[in-house]
Amino acid sequence: MTSRKLSQTARPVDPDGVLSDRQLRHLLSAGGVWAEGGLEADQIQPASLDLRLGDVAFRLRASFLPGEHDVSSRLDDSLVMHTLDLSKGAVLETGCVYLVPLQERLALPRGLSASANPKSSTGRIDVFVRAVSDRARAFDGVPSGYHGTLYAEISPRTFSVLARKGDRLLQLRVRKGRHHPTRDMTFSLDLFPTASGVVGYRAKRHSRVIDLTKIGSHPVEDFWEPVRARDGRIVLDPGEFYILASKEKIVIPLEEAAEMAPIAPELGEFRAHYAGFFDPGFGVRQKSGKAVLEVRSREVPFILEDGQPVGRLVFEPMSQPPEVPYGAKGSYSTYQGQGLRLSKYFGPVPD
Repeated sequence: MTSRKLSQTARPVDPDGVLSDRQLRHLLSAGGVWAEGGLEADQIQPASLDLRLGDVAFRLRASFLPGEHDVSSRLDDSLVMHTLDLSKGAVLETGCVYLVPLQERLALPRGLSASANPKSSTGRIDVFVRAVSDRARAFDGVPSGYHGTLYAEISPRTFSVLARKGDRLLQLRVRKGRHHPTRDMTFSLDLFPTASGVVGYRAKRHSRVIDLTKIGSHPVEDFWEPVRARDGRIVLDPGEFYILASKEKIVIPLEEAAEMAPIAPELGEFRAHYAGFFDPGFGVRQKSGKAVLEVRSREVPFILEDGQPVGRLVFEPMSQPPEVPYGAKGSYSTYQGQGLRLSKYFGPVPD
């Protein structure tokens, strides 16, 4: 009897929450996520998993949700205009909608669900990306116990991109139990003029293609123009895309993960942040990380002022703290300690 009790207590049950890097590795080894040829070590982040594009992109007439059907059953001549071979590289053009089967497939056990979000580097080049699963009635959500293929719907808005098989535009967060937010915080815009006067960047239209394999190789001045505030105020032009930063410093404790929530419409006629996962450890070591915002005005010009509320961070518990937090030695952390920061695809900002 005693030995039986000991054996039972030797197998603790993980609490509900977002799975950590250690738990994601266990899920992979158990076959809950798999891909032909396996996954790469740097796909595993402190609280998320990078997803890779497959070898073909379907150019669609329009976006869609599969509803009661598998996605593949909808990919016929009535919806697909043509296909692109990503194994050789192909340009995904602005104003077009593409659907790409991802290399990773899911076989989630009951009790585990998932949600997807664009990677930060993707959102900062104004490429609208969301996940689609079979029989989905909503984007980006993956139900408990899902077995099947994942797809990325990709729609470049400002810059056309050269994409290849293996490129990572989406990340997946796996969750045990129900989504259970614990707290939130509202953050505001930093439009206080610096020594240079630059408080943000506005994307240039009709720029050349961004090659997603060339990190730090695209000259900033070819794609962006600086935005300067006068008296702590800027005016957003309708339809233009901006990179701005929060006034508040963002710190994500190791016991929590966070996500940017959609902006409340009563806060203004603009949309902020397409990308939104914050891994545990962000801002902890430097205590100086800010939220970088992808902002687009809607139908009318809109004035933004220094300190104006623009977004909300929603926190939820981790099931376990990560082994390698964001920003720690050995992590794959691009934006730790960031201020106003463009995507990793661009070179140094000119003086």
